[in-house]
Amino acid sequence: MGINDEQDIEANLQIGPTDQGMVRLFIYAGDLEIPMDFDPEEADDIAEELRAAAETARNMSKGKK
Repeated sequence: MGINDEQDIEANLQIGPTDQGMVRLFIYAGDLEIPMDFDPEEADDIAEELRAAAETARNMSKGKK
């Protein structure tokens, strides 16, 4: 499975700080729960990657119109 492969799986995502000073991405789908903890600097890096991916996706969708 790759990033461009579509799936019929519905999942939910929660993002927030933990009481240990970490940033948690909590993904759950059905019976599957995946907590992913990152220190604040790692979370900043992930946020930058998300912004860059969003910008690339925006530019790609503009090119298809």
